[in-house]
Amino acid sequence: MNCNFRPTLALAALAVLAACSNEGELVLAEGVGVTAVRTACPSVGVPDYTGDITTFRSPTSRTVNDIDVTAAITNVRSTCDETGDRIYSNVTFDVLATRADARGARTVELPYFSTVLRGGTAVVSKRVGSVTVSFADGQARAQGSGQAGAFINRAEATLPADIRERITRKRKPGDVDAALDPLADPQVRAALQRATFELLVGFQLSESQLAYNATR
Repeated sequence: MNCNFRPTLALAALAVLAACSNEGELVLAEGVGVTAVRTACPSVGVPDYTGDITTFRSPTSRTVNDIDVTAAITNVRSTCDETGDRIYSNVTFDVLATRADARGARTVELPYFSTVLRGGTAVVSKRVGSVTVSFADGQARAQGSGQAGAFINRAEATLPADIRERITRKRKPGDVDAALDPLADPQVRAALQRATFELLVGFQLSESQLAYNATR
């Protein structure tokens, strides 16, 4: 089970299966009505339509016969250091590329971005880099690799004490809120959203490239 890879921008990036829990994480369990785990580390993934890139021989062409290079981001992995006041998350990934014309040695630079989102929509930071893919003469396929890192303020990624108490407090049969899911409380949901961060990577696409990915 990969507990770091989250290929979505969904606001519900609040919990993963309890099987991935580690010491120090907020575990929602007995008497609460749900079982979930929350960590201060950001979830990691590739946003929709940004995991692939296609370049064409002609900038105005979008036909299959004019395709030059195609590439895809794969094997996304992450590590996270929660030991300090600033949480550091690092992401590594591979890029698998294919070119239509295998004649001659060639090097291709493919741009990618890394961005930190808070609450699913607020952009905290964004950086752009590039992955180098080198084709040998006669080679149609090649591989490159990239990485990205980001710091997150621990205080901003930590739930307030009163919210933690609302979530983890054990309910007894007969309590007024015994059958209520604490995550249904608007204040709890809002606090969870504010404290939820994502580190996302994808190809830095032009508008036409993004449209191509969305409609092909």
